Amino acid sequence: MPSTPLRLLGAAALAGAAGLTWSLVEARSYVLREVTVPVLAPGSAPLRVLHLSDLHLTPSQDDKIAWVRSLADLEPDLVVDTGDNMAHVDALPALLHALDPLLGTPGAFVMGSNDYYAPIPKNPARYLAPGRFPVIPPERTLPAAELAATLRDAGWKDLTNRRDALTVGGQTIALAGVDDPHLDRDRFPAPQDSPEADLRLGVTHAPYRRVLDAMHAEGSDLVLAGHTHGGQLCVPGYGALVTNCDLDTGRVKGLHGWPGARPDAPGGADSTWLHVSAGLGTSPYTPVRFACRPEATLLTLTAR
Repeated sequence: MPSTPLRLLGAAALAGAAGLTWSLVEARSYVLREVTVPVLAPGSAPLRVLHLSDLHLTPSQDDKIAWVRSLADLEPDLVVDTGDNMAHVDALPALLHALDPLLGTPGAFVMGSNDYYAPIPKNPARYLAPGRFPVIPPERTLPAAELAATLRDAGWKDLTNRRDALTVGGQTIALAGVDDPHLDRDRFPAPQDSPEADLRLGVTHAPYRRVLDAMHAEGSDLVLAGHTHGGQLCVPGYGALVTNCDLDTGRVKGLHGWPGARPDAPGGADSTWLHVSAGLGTSPYTPVRFACRPEATLLTLTAR
């Protein structure tokens, strides 16, 4: 009969194998989150915003492509893509096929590191190190310029260190975005005169504090971000261990306030709404998620 240490070792091995198997399954268990954000002026009609992020698409991910295409059935008023769309040098045709049913809807986008550069193998333990998480420059580049041109041709607003505006459902939305802060490419766009907006929307790939502070300081009503993967490997009952940026783990995904409590909470009147998407993908070199399903989010913006 095996000794107690051997039984414990066997049980640990079985638990580890079960956890790994489940993490591979969970990484393909896509879910639509739905949240309500009371951010519009009193009396305003609701607006439905589909937030996509971190697809990290490879050409062979037919299930993810079909799932993203099906999101057009939601008939959102606006689509916002917060970057990291590709995970393979040949992913662009598959990505455009996935997004095609949504391209007839008003949209806006920014880029992430995995729109510019193909992923490379990394030691996962590096994400547990304190401080910044510099990206190792990979050798292969991705067709970011072609992706951006296609999205612009479809009418989506390119917010790469720039501002724009659009009218959706009779409401004017002022947009301000930055290039990927994780690559230190962010240059917050200078203020400009524009018609009074019904909603001021900030868009960034990585929710670094400097970007969130700048968007809050200029009066953004809502900021959308991705990048964190929701922690990707989370501890049940505890949550995320890392955010892969300088955002706290308490706001690694979902709807929160910045810099303090949610604007609808006591003492939160001076905060900006912040939504961080856990995203839909992973690096192909770490194709696992645990206690953190891949997601897209439908935000219903309502009157305050």
